[in-house]
Amino acid sequence: MRVSQTSYTFTQRIVNSIKEALPKGLKTAYWLLKITIPVSFAVVMLDYFGGIDFIAGYTTPIFKSIGLPGVAAVVIITSVFTNIYSVIAVLTTLALPVRDGTIIAVMCLISHGFIIETAVLRKTGSSPIRMIILRLTATFITGWLLNLVMPGNSSIIDETIVREQLVFSDVIVNWLIVISKTIVKILILVNLLLIFQRILEEFGLIDLLIKPLKPLIKLFGLPVNTSFSWIVANFLGLAYGSAVILDQLDSGKITKSDADILNHHIALSHSQLEDPLLFLTLGFGMGWLIFPRMIIAIIAVWLRKSELWSRNKNSLSNSFILRKI
Repeated sequence: MRVSQTSYTFTQRIVNSIKEALPKGLKTAYWLLKITIPVSFAVVMLDYFGGIDFIAGYTTPIFKSIGLPGVAAVVIITSVFTNIYSVIAVLTTLALPVRDGTIIAVMCLISHGFIIETAVLRKTGSSPIRMIILRLTATFITGWLLNLVMPGNSSIIDETIVREQLVFSDVIVNWLIVISKTIVKILILVNLLLIFQRILEEFGLIDLLIKPLKPLIKLFGLPVNTSFSWIVANFLGLAYGSAVILDQLDSGKITKSDADILNHHIALSHSQLEDPLLFLTLGFGMGWLIFPRMIIAIIAVWLRKSELWSRNKNSLSNSFILRKI
């Protein structure tokens, strides 16, 4: 009888966790889709009518100034407006040296999906303007530094990108197929994530999961209570990490300031599994694809914390002076 009761309690706790998580999961998935669907359609239209190539034409000198071939502009502008899969598609049409391709890949890993991810970062507590400036600055600084430290010399030969020009109806059909898969993926993953998180919380397992990571999280300068969100963002990506962050904000487990500090890290270093593996198929080194982003993210967080500390110090100093007066 006791075993049966225990089994019932366990099952009931699982069911209750699912019931609690599903409404939040559906709400978060709906919010992500409200951003993703119109933005992805707008980007497809921009690409079809030559907008991405047009913008890239004006930014080519910037990339040449940091030692990259001018064709890097097209690749990175593509990443800003689209995703890593589109970047892979463009890179496979080029005969770039591995060194140049690796640098461009790292820059794309920092700057991809700008519009959607900036909206996500804003929703979870950060200034969108600040996030745009942070990611653009980090992208070019990282590219410039990698060009200095990576073995070998940069290529000065520009490749020509040849894109297959599809008829408009084919473009729409392809977009509908891709966006349909994206909708299903978001609905499933967001809900599974929040159900998984709720079950871990119900049985007190989150602390066990994040305990080994606490020294690393502290080294990164992140609040310990953001550890689970950091794990999700690094394994599944920023958009899915935001589902957990929003849930933790709503439940009061983290504050807006905690989320903002975390955002300064995951804006630059996220999806450290799937995205680098995609570039690995092109022969780029995994270490170069992961660690530069992690290092620049750590620096960004500590600079942000120093800025906040300086502001608080000045505020306290001014308050003290006013009281004296």
